Amino acid sequence: MNKIAFLVQRPNNNAMKTTLQEAETLSVPEKIQLVEDIWDSVARSNANISIPDWQKKELARRKAKFLLRPDSGMTWQKVKKSVLENNA
Repeated sequence: MNKIAFLVQRPNNNAMKTTLQEAETLSVPEKIQLVEDIWDSVARSNANISIPDWQKKELARRKAKFLLRPDSGMTWQKVKKSVLENNA
């Protein structure tokens, strides 16, 4: 079920408050799905979202650091395994 549907057509702040109250009644999996639906909606919007200069500099710094030692990072599989083991 697409939870983003109840976020559409909210004409004022009172309606947005009602929407947030509705969202708070959702289960955790439903809230996660709602966030995913919202994120997907943002991604589909083709909005021109600018990246701040500080963030571009940080990304460039991290990339340069990685390129000096490409083996210093972890694969997604290793990260996922570590997270799952620490939350078990």
